[in-house]
Amino acid sequence: MEQQKMNEHVVMGEHVVIGMNVSIGENVTIGHHVVIYEGTKIGNNVTIQDHAIIGKQPAKAKNSILKQPKAALPSAVIGSGCTIGSSSIIYAGAVLENDVFVADLATIRERVTVGERTIVGRGVSIENDCKVGSRCKLETNCYITAYSSLGDFVFVAPCVVTSNDNYMGRTQERFAHMKGVTLKNGARIGANAITLPGIVVEEDGAVAAGSVVSRDVKAGELVLGVPARKLRNVPEEQLLRSQ
Repeated sequence: MEQQKMNEHVVMGEHVVIGMNVSIGENVTIGHHVVIYEGTKIGNNVTIQDHAIIGKQPAKAKNSILKQPKAALPSAVIGSGCTIGSSSIIYAGAVLENDVFVADLATIRERVTVGERTIVGRGVSIENDCKVGSRCKLETNCYITAYSSLGDFVFVAPCVVTSNDNYMGRTQERFAHMKGVTLKNGARIGANAITLPGIVVEEDGAVAAGSVVSRDVKAGELVLGVPARKLRNVPEEQLLRSQ
């Protein structure tokens, strides 16, 4: 069956499920088998592709360290001009600002904010309680651990892994020290690099591909190796102020 108009401003595919009190703007296209949960807010000129799930409340494993919320999380918010790729999941409590592009199979967890014009690549996972700035590029299959903070114009290459637990799931002490990565404006991380918990990459800091970052990276320096050490300064023409 061809797509049909839900009303004058929404085009909807087959087998779409829309919960109560969902707000949908003008010129919105919703693909086949999409699920949009109760209360979700969707802006204008949004495309939601096949099998996407928007506004899902998180489920908690019995042995999870996360506390079960006493009440349902706030509804998801999808800003105007966003594209949500096929089979992506946007959880309740997530906020996507205008013109965010989410590629296929990405996951954006609860209490995550994503700034305008950021690209979330195919298969990317952004875990709970993260903040991602504007005009960032998170490339295919990178992993942004919980409690991370990314500034504006941040670049994270494919298959980068960030972490937040130095104790690897053992001892009660770990709860007091759990912290994700902090990437300041213009920070860049190369393919397959790994960051240890709590690492800060200052503005325009860069991490070479395959490196293991065990200590903070200063502004404007390029680090390389296992463990990563300063190789040289980032070239002037690559700094934010030169763009």
